Amino acid sequence: MTMLPEHPEDIPSAFATAWMARDAGALAALFAEDADFVNVVGIWWEDRAAIERAHGYALRSFFSRSRLAVGRVKTRMLGDDAAVVHCRFRLSGQLAPEGGEAGARSGILSFVAMRVAEGWQVVSAQNTDIVPGAETQVNRDGVLSPQDYRTP
Repeated sequence: MTMLPEHPEDIPSAFATAWMARDAGALAALFAEDADFVNVVGIWWEDRAAIERAHGYALRSFFSRSRLAVGRVKTRMLGDDAAVVHCRFRLSGQLAPEGGEAGARSGILSFVAMRVAEGWQVVSAQNTDIVPGAETQVNRDGVLSPQDYRTP
């Protein structure tokens, strides 16, 4: 069984290590049985088994050659036994639908974690893409596109 991180700020590196090993079981083991994970397009997995299935599929297919690099990590303790951990990351090597390599992208993973006897366990996570030069998304005829209202 995967060991849980000793400190909440170690969660992003444990997540990336499991990702790079293409080990969906180890990745999911970082999460509580009833954890939530919202991915970059808003798909919401509501337990560890669903998180493992989704990541297993992705890591075997379009993320099979991807590289996940952890950047800045910021931890905010919410008392002694709960924390919010934000992590910048860079993802490269994703396969595009036509089979070539998709371009690299950056994002922020947000984790809410609790202390358990074995270490720190994630109860909720959300993945957000960083879209340079954009403030929000605009829906035009069912197509979302990044928008910056600060420029004319």
